[in-house]
Amino acid sequence: MEPITFGVLGPVTAWDDAGEALALKGPRHRAVLARLITARRRVVPVARLVEDLWDEPRAGAVGAVRTFVADLRRVLEPRRPPRAPARLLVTEGPGYALHATQDAVDAWRFETAVVGAARLPPAQTLQRLDGALELWRGPAYAEFAYDDWARGERSRLAELRLRAVEQRAQAQLDLGLAAEAVPDLHAHVAEHPWREDGWRLLALALYRTGRQADALAVLRRARTMLAEQLGVDPGPALRRLETDILTQDPGLGVVAQESSASARLWTQVATDYDRTVAAGARARLESTVQLVRNLAVTGGVGLRAAQEHRLAAVTAAEEFGDPDLTARVIGAYDVPAVWTRSDDPGRARQIVLAAERTLAALPQETTHAAARCRLLATVALEMRGTRSPRGPAAAREAQDIARHLDDPTLLAFALNGAFMQSCTRAGLAARRDAIGAQLVDVAARHGLENFEVLGRLIRMQACGALGDFAAADAHATAADRLAERHERPLVGVFTQWYGALQSVAGGRTREAEEAYEAAVALLPGAGMPGFAHGLPPLARLCLRLADGSTSARQAAEHIDPGDDWGPYRPWIEPYVPLRTGDRGEVADLLHAVPEPPADLLYEALCCLQAAVALDIGDRTTLERLHTRLAPAASELAGAGSGLLTLGPVDCWLAAIAEGLDRRS
Repeated sequence: MEPITFGVLGPVTAWDDAGEALALKGPRHRAVLARLITARRRVVPVARLVEDLWDEPRAGAVGAVRTFVADLRRVLEPRRPPRAPARLLVTEGPGYALHATQDAVDAWRFETAVVGAARLPPAQTLQRLDGALELWRGPAYAEFAYDDWARGERSRLAELRLRAVEQRAQAQLDLGLAAEAVPDLHAHVAEHPWREDGWRLLALALYRTGRQADALAVLRRARTMLAEQLGVDPGPALRRLETDILTQDPGLGVVAQESSASARLWTQVATDYDRTVAAGARARLESTVQLVRNLAVTGGVGLRAAQEHRLAAVTAAEEFGDPDLTARVIGAYDVPAVWTRSDDPGRARQIVLAAERTLAALPQETTHAAARCRLLATVALEMRGTRSPRGPAAAREAQDIARHLDDPTLLAFALNGAFMQSCTRAGLAARRDAIGAQLVDVAARHGLENFEVLGRLIRMQACGALGDFAAADAHATAADRLAERHERPLVGVFTQWYGALQSVAGGRTREAEEAYEAAVALLPGAGMPGFAHGLPPLARLCLRLADGSTSARQAAEHIDPGDDWGPYRPWIEPYVPLRTGDRGEVADLLHAVPEPPADLLYEALCCLQAAVALDIGDRTTLERLHTRLAPAASELAGAGSGLLTLGPVDCWLAAIAEGLDRRS
């Protein structure tokens, strides 16, 4: 079955395994798909689909529905042989059903996460709900707001989302994170003023941050709103909370005490800024972006929140119709990025489109050169993993501008974009090492600690790919020291995985297995789903194949197709029928595997494909893979990721050449 996922928490869409949106044609096609999703794998009769799609069914409506279904099947299962029965959008009895798995629909994943979070400790609840709320791209079934068949499901999901927001805030309070809960709760009650629990949580959070007067003011606002708009008095929970705050009841929990001069200063300045700068001021938007930028490097919850707020800030900036402002808002997010696969391809595309619109609107005068440089670097960064020529071109232009302006900060940002575009083929570890060396030099001389960390991590990865583990160790150690000094927790995720890779390269299998277990344990709190998705089982498979003593058929015995293989599933699927010896199915799946994305795992995925091709003697695939891998002859396959390796590329090339000789 095709690894398709469906999104209804926003406009209805579907994505392939690479995160690319599928072309679902017109609104009727999306309506059929959405209606089947609301049925949750149950059959929807054709007659019911006709009633739901047309207010007054026209002649030929049944035939039209069947045409829509046929079109959807071609999009959802493009590799299905002619006349073979559909396995995803199936015909059953009088109608159709969508046999999507529980994890394949964002709304179903969201509901499972929210229900399960209620039984977890606060820290796990917060993590689970952060991930669940990130699934929302807009109102559920957004384009079907006025359709009767969607109304009940939209209302149910909206209510579940509001409950999740409040549940998340409660978890923050339970963890002593009252100050972090306040901004989101302010937004929550502003949008949903009838939610008494939202008001209660906001007042309690304010009280626990030492803002008793503000907490009481919130409760007064809630009373006024409920009376004027709904004609009701506050419920017992709000009335009891007001009394407890007035009496400073110990049962309300610990009130935060400012523990240092810096903490007091932060609170005072934030309060004064909030009172002084108008809510709609441009200065407030630019200040917000700076906070978002700083939030991103904290990792975990902070990184996920920063990514979400960043797009909102860009959208808000564009609403002003001022390209200079938009350029500043987009360009201010110069957060170093080391992973060449996007965490959220959809969000990245929106950032790129905004940057391109702003580039087109900016005047060509030299006074805007720095802004253009930042926008171009952003395009290069956000187009990571794609094969569009626009990414490398934007990276080159950004570097040219930065060097012409002799601006080290701009150059560091532009070099980050160049790094993201340095995986367009195999064998580019030396180029990435040179980029890392430039970053370390520029950043160290000009006090750009975030980019110095990035440069060290790039060199750690590149030196590992080149087999220079002494140099890679030195860069990993330097990165860890910088991270400790400047409070950059995400660095430890990369260096821990590098340690596991080093054990694999050294042939220490048992040590590598233990190191990977420790490295995998760091992923849930890292806030980098694009990095973590599918990575654990992929690393375990590569470990089995790394020393060349295990064939693809032997490795296949240990593969669990039910594991979360994420975007790497196309390279895993040919292994599954190897266990049954179905050579024809293996060959079909092998030929359907696409060229790997332009990221740090390019060589590794090529070698995974080569192992299967060697097993079945597929000459065409072996020739293609030999051409792809030849430029990386002196490197370790996959080690450029800093995560895993399948051993020397030379060994794979030799095995491929031997396989070709046998087939000639």
